[in-house]
Amino acid sequence: MKDSGLRIRVERELREKFLEICRQQDRPAAQVLREFMRTYVEANESASRQKNHKKRQHDV
Repeated sequence: MKDSGLRIRVERELREKFLEICRQQDRPAAQVLREFMRTYVEANESASRQKNHKKRQHDV
């Protein structure tokens, strides 16, 4: 399933709070982050396509 990794830098306090909430919900942090990423992409994909389409029309 894993195609590639992603390494990010985040404040220690934010990381610790995030991991604690994940533990409380019995969910792996990686699973939560993947879910967020999928949701973010879905929510922004159409807007990004529209922006690129308008840019291409303008460039022609």
